Amino acid sequence: MASNFALILVLVTLVTGIIWACDKWLWAPARARKIAEAQRAHGNKVDAAVVARAAKVPGWIEQSRSIFPVIAVVLILRSFIYEPFQIPSGSMMPTLLVGDFILVEKFAYGLKEPVGNTRLIATGKPDRGDVVVFKYPEDTRIDYIKRVIGLPGDRIVYQNKQLFIKPACEGDNCPDFAPVELSFMQKGEFTQMGSELERYRESLAEQTHDILRNPMLPDRVTMYYRQPETALNEWVVPEGHYFTMGDNRDNSTDSRFWGFVPEEYLVGKAVAIWISFEFERNADSWLPAWVPSNVRFSRIGAIH
Repeated sequence: MASNFALILVLVTLVTGIIWACDKWLWAPARARKIAEAQRAHGNKVDAAVVARAAKVPGWIEQSRSIFPVIAVVLILRSFIYEPFQIPSGSMMPTLLVGDFILVEKFAYGLKEPVGNTRLIATGKPDRGDVVVFKYPEDTRIDYIKRVIGLPGDRIVYQNKQLFIKPACEGDNCPDFAPVELSFMQKGEFTQMGSELERYRESLAEQTHDILRNPMLPDRVTMYYRQPETALNEWVVPEGHYFTMGDNRDNSTDSRFWGFVPEEYLVGKAVAIWISFEFERNADSWLPAWVPSNVRFSRIGAIH
């Protein structure tokens, strides 16, 4: 869907741009010549109606001239600077909630052309802990948002709802597996299928973030993505790929289940919530389901 919109945006920009350029350098000068000829033919005493007919701009040209600057700015902003996204599911709770509208920094991991997502200029790579938007590896028409857990060369283990990471390293002083530090925050703020979720603070990178765990659900180990020559719950991140997970650990379909995210599938880094709507309402509410019931102003700000 996003790729189709990008293609439509590029085509509209291209068509209106061509019309704008033709009018500026071909058609507008031709109209000016017609007016000058009419003035010379009538001794500079030309009826206003004659001038109006000579200077008349067809409606489709007028509309293209008006649309082109606006659509070109939108294309540049959306393709190379920031693109808005809406959070459709709870897989990144509590960091991101359904109804959050976020800004994704498109230039964080390279400037890419808008249709094929091919990188034109390298500008950086994801850090561990970044919240990233990427093309879903099993269906690139779909955009996913998860947190980067593993970088190329990292060895990842997820056991008993605990994350272990051995960072990529060369030499004799490489660190061994270490559990990612967790501290319990509270329970009951969020629920899943009637179970109260536990909220933890996870120290994955320099900045901490919160995650949710469901103590009533076992790890779905039998459904994990199987990488050759590793344990069932262990993965080694290949070069040029990333291992991602949702912050709502027991309600997220992520790299544990379908594997790694190729670097070329990265869309950008989620950096801010610019508005957040709540859609929950009483059963007797007359509002349609798509109409927000509240604006969560407190959620506006940076994403960590």
